[in-house]
Amino acid sequence: MVEIIGIVYELIENMLHSTIEGFVGVTGIFTYLAAIVAAAIYRIWENIQEDHH
Repeated sequence: MVEIIGIVYELIENMLHSTIEGFVGVTGIFTYLAAIVAAAIYRIWENIQEDHH
């Protein structure tokens, strides 16, 4: 978990020192990652609810 936090911190730090294109690219990557995590959590929660019925 610590390694992931370090990677995210490094990406954000580099994003702040990069060009507009780099900033937009990293923002897009974070948005895509958030969508994947949200979809996974939703599907897990939906599956848990289905098991209880």
